[in-house]
Amino acid sequence: MIATAHAIAITCYVGAAALAAAPFARPVKAPVRAVCVVLALGVASHLAALAALAGELGYLPLTGFAPALSFAGFVLAVTLLVAELVAREVSLALVAAPLAALPTTIANIIGVRPLADAEGTQGVWLVSHSLLSFIGIAAFATAAAAGAMYLLQRRELKARRFGALFRIVPPLATLDRVNHVAALAGWLGLTLGVVLAVSYSIAYRRFDLPQVIWGLAAWIAVSAIALGRVVAGWQARRAALVSSIGFAIVVAMYVAFRVASGGTGQFL
Repeated sequence: MIATAHAIAITCYVGAAALAAAPFARPVKAPVRAVCVVLALGVASHLAALAALAGELGYLPLTGFAPALSFAGFVLAVTLLVAELVAREVSLALVAAPLAALPTTIANIIGVRPLADAEGTQGVWLVSHSLLSFIGIAAFATAAAAGAMYLLQRRELKARRFGALFRIVPPLATLDRVNHVAALAGWLGLTLGVVLAVSYSIAYRRFDLPQVIWGLAAWIAVSAIALGRVVAGWQARRAALVSSIGFAIVVAMYVAFRVASGGTGQFL
């Protein structure tokens, strides 16, 4: 049941990206409603998988490599669906939907085998930190996707190319707004997540250095974007560039830490 529901969700995420790419194949209007429906089906199936897992275990596992990847994919898909419904544009699905499918696929291949979670107050503390961190990372990924699309669209406009890419990518103002809002949401989620993680480590004397370094790096990256826009008045192009590069560095650091640790432990 869990593996099947995951497979359906992955298929829907890939399908949503394929539908969003339709204008590249022929001159048609981007199918906003169809993309949102397929994404919603994927989110519903993914939620069913997580609910089935929680039913078997008696709690929702958020720690351990495979469960963390699955939940990260779910949160990113939900964030993408909300962004698409608000903006009424599907171009973000070209980037973010495959990003949601990738960790879910890896989790499904590995098999969602959670580590033993803490109980009581300690468990609530740990789950709250994990949930807020996932939300922050998903919002950061959305900001990065919008930033990458902004840079691509801007380059096409400067080159006066008005082909399929121009038809499918939303206006620069829309991408800039999504980048701005997602960066602020990412900063808020990661700030709360990091505060809970540090206080958890101090209270229960559990300190995972790679996890702390990676979490702080992600927080610094998204904070630079949020504060740069709000305080320093960064223009759209600079914010888009920093978002894209910053998120790529955070992902590269995560992969490096996972490889260095041999894929063991419950590093997020």
